Amino acid sequence: MEIVWITLLVIIGTIIAQGIRIINQYERGVVFRLGKVRAEVKQPGLRLIIPVVDQMRKVSMQIVTLPVDSQKIITKDNVSIDVSAVAYYQVTDPIKSVVEIQNVVSAIYQIAQTTVRNIVGQSSLDEVLSETTVINEKIKVVLEQQTEKWGIFVSTVEVKDIQLPESMQRAMAKQAEAEREKRAKVIAAEGEQLSAAKLGEAADIIAAHPIALQLRNLQVLSDIAVEKNSTIVFPSQFMDTISSVKNFMAKEVR
Repeated sequence: MEIVWITLLVIIGTIIAQGIRIINQYERGVVFRLGKVRAEVKQPGLRLIIPVVDQMRKVSMQIVTLPVDSQKIITKDNVSIDVSAVAYYQVTDPIKSVVEIQNVVSAIYQIAQTTVRNIVGQSSLDEVLSETTVINEKIKVVLEQQTEKWGIFVSTVEVKDIQLPESMQRAMAKQAEAEREKRAKVIAAEGEQLSAAKLGEAADIIAAHPIALQLRNLQVLSDIAVEKNSTIVFPSQFMDTISSVKNFMAKEVR
């Protein structure tokens, strides 16, 4: 009799043990009772289900990083480029993610790859390179619309890498070099223009005050003397310069 009771207790204990489930903090439990999903989602902690009758599937609520492999895409202006991306998504409704879709990861990967190809294909090469943020947002909006019914929230989509053909890289390098030369020439021309304007103003001042030219000659000679040159060439106007300075100083004294 005791053996029967012990056997019975062992069976009961085994049944109870089969009904014990531990759910981690980042997980939620979706319970199917006789094949029908229950509306109540099991929260983290120690939970009990009815053995044989209930089946529970654990769903991770963590943010998942999904890399989208590089693929060849033809842009709107017929340039073939290789584009890879990365998407970040999170389960918001555990029941929908189990009931509405068979394989969430595979489905999101496929729709993300297709969406990247469509959005990039509708843009020109310049837009792909300069307006990456806009393209990312367009891809994210399309993915949100597709995955919302699966209980999935796509938080971020980023175009990670864009590889151009070598011929296109050389053409863009030449274009950038030509653009830099253009800016350099424009800056040099602007400098010449400002220089010419200042020289014109200086010429007007010298024309109004002839003594200024003579003082400038003296300044040039002073600069030459600082360099300690062995030979100094005096301009023909130097003697006139001395007399002009004397006359100027005599006028100022009066």
